[in-house]
Amino acid sequence: MCGIVGLLMKRGEDRRNLGRFLTPMFQCMAERGPDSAGLAIFRDGDGGGPRRFSLFIPDRSFDWQKLLAAFRQQTGASAEIEAVENHAVLTSAIDPAALRQWLAECDPSPQLLSVGKYINVFKDQGHPDEIAERFDFPHLTGSHAVGHTRMATESAVSPGHAHPFTAGEDFCLVHNGSLSNPHMLRRKLERQGLQFETDNDTEAACRFIEWRMRQGATLDHALHSAFHELDGFYTLLIATGDQLTIVRDAFACKPAVVAETDRYVAISSEFRSLAHLPEVEHAHIFEPLPEEIHSWKL
Repeated sequence: MCGIVGLLMKRGEDRRNLGRFLTPMFQCMAERGPDSAGLAIFRDGDGGGPRRFSLFIPDRSFDWQKLLAAFRQQTGASAEIEAVENHAVLTSAIDPAALRQWLAECDPSPQLLSVGKYINVFKDQGHPDEIAERFDFPHLTGSHAVGHTRMATESAVSPGHAHPFTAGEDFCLVHNGSLSNPHMLRRKLERQGLQFETDNDTEAACRFIEWRMRQGATLDHALHSAFHELDGFYTLLIATGDQLTIVRDAFACKPAVVAETDRYVAISSEFRSLAHLPEVEHAHIFEPLPEEIHSWKL
């Protein structure tokens, strides 16, 4: 059992309150997933400027300024860094492949959580309440976000196995359920040259869908492919730089509820996490049907 939440703010003036509205949703799902938790938040903007690289390292006393100085000196690239404990966002125009190569040679090597013009990912092992407080989720701003609280039913409990999972740029996925064929899917993707960081089933789904999109498929077409490739029970919540999408498997046995108003689209594993939202009593509320694709764009 896990909990998933998503929130997309339709109006620019509401985007400064994204974290304030989302955090109670996230914390309400804590009992569905007390092992670890995470949040991907997408900033509001035109996508101009350098990429943002979200980084994580288990050591909460890690010296991020020292890492920044080494990065500048060894790569010759300009960069800025914003850090909160064991999480940081490095902003730089460096190519992602060059950053990965530099990280592989860095000791200790921080984990690269996400890459993109919009996305920033926070995730760690621990109770969702503690993680939300450490990273100050209520004060985060942006256009949309997805969150996950994990109760592990497969693979290890670790920061690396926490959701959201990312692939490519400005793409992430959270998952409630379990897949029965992630290793078969993984072997198929590895033959295509894809590399994995964990043995988690969600990573296989995330990399498959993003891989199909890099082949030229739209997200809808990639999801139709996923309906054929993914075996198991799942609700998938996906976010890109300008889109939020939810799907359920052919049996739809994993819960999901959507509340939509003129101001926002809110998604959760349970309605009770939506009850505090403004004007929710007037929202269009529904449960997505099996293999229906529901998407909202900014």
